[in-house]
Amino acid sequence: MRAKHRLRQAVNLVNLSTPLGLLLAAAGTRGPRRVLRGPDGLLIAGGYRLPLPVASAFTVGNVILLRREARSLLDRPALLRHEARHSTQYACCLGPVMIPAYLVCAGVSLLLSGDHASYNPFERLAGLAEGGYEKRPLRRPWPCRH
Repeated sequence: MRAKHRLRQAVNLVNLSTPLGLLLAAAGTRGPRRVLRGPDGLLIAGGYRLPLPVASAFTVGNVILLRREARSLLDRPALLRHEARHSTQYACCLGPVMIPAYLVCAGVSLLLSGDHASYNPFERLAGLAEGGYEKRPLRRPWPCRH
């Protein structure tokens, strides 16, 4: 593992975002051995069943939570890179503070485009296309009058 990944891992442990991700994995998954060690110090938890968030994959600290089986993420390298970037964002954004910041940005993006990701800087910096998103155009806040 490279030094930058070890640093991300340590920062996300100290800022409590990875423990929060593991707590979510314990609360939201069923069955034995649902958390796998992924590349670059990431942990992959499959079988997430809680209703929120509705995403098929999301990251908290160094923990990537999936609704599918954990191993399925290893077959999707673009999505894995996208979620790894979110892990780095947790390290840069003081851990769990990223959650309300992300929600505010998602709300602004929703107002601007009707989509939570298109104008959300967290999703844009993680790579919209690699996360399975397409950039939507800005909505007009009011109808055009001639």
